[in-house]
Amino acid sequence: MARLPNSAETRLRPLPSLIFASRWLQLPLYIGLIAAQAVYVFHFWIELVHLVEAAFGNQGALESLVKSVGYKDTPVERLNETLIMLVVLGLIDVVMISNLLIMVIIGGYETFVSRLDLEGHHDQPEWLSHVNASVLKVKLGTAIIGISSIHLLKTFINAANYDEKTLLWQTAIHLAFLLSAMAIAAADRILGGAHDSHRPTSHPLP
Repeated sequence: MARLPNSAETRLRPLPSLIFASRWLQLPLYIGLIAAQAVYVFHFWIELVHLVEAAFGNQGALESLVKSVGYKDTPVERLNETLIMLVVLGLIDVVMISNLLIMVIIGGYETFVSRLDLEGHHDQPEWLSHVNASVLKVKLGTAIIGISSIHLLKTFINAANYDEKTLLWQTAIHLAFLLSAMAIAAADRILGGAHDSHRPTSHPLP
């Protein structure tokens, strides 16, 4: 009969213990990302307030929006559909980047630093229950594609203010992100299938 290890037997030696504890060096990085998340929230509300003020005729807020989105069809005396669309896409871009930050902060901490012990919590993210390094990598790639799509859409809506070379490069970069994410997902699927094929199969007793 196998003997269960006790606490003395599972205690790590000094060097392995130091190496394993070094994972906590990542903690300041995740705290820094939380601070970056706060900056994004602040930026989001500034842009939203400017949009609302511009809708009520505030010329200063309107000029700030025109400058922030790079809209050059001047003079702009009031909000138009194109400008509103560019501002809203910018807000969506901030939200998607914030979602990316949340995935990196929560998923990365859970995967590489320490467990969050959220099992059974009513607010536990659905994706966190099966997150690992491979899943997190694919989700991050998908999120980056979404962010790149928003940037590309903003560029094409405001295409008159960009030269052809810029449009072509942004399209090529977006396609590179797309192909990279597909390659990561395919490699993860192949490696996952190879790993599963090497698992021993259980046979029923006669």
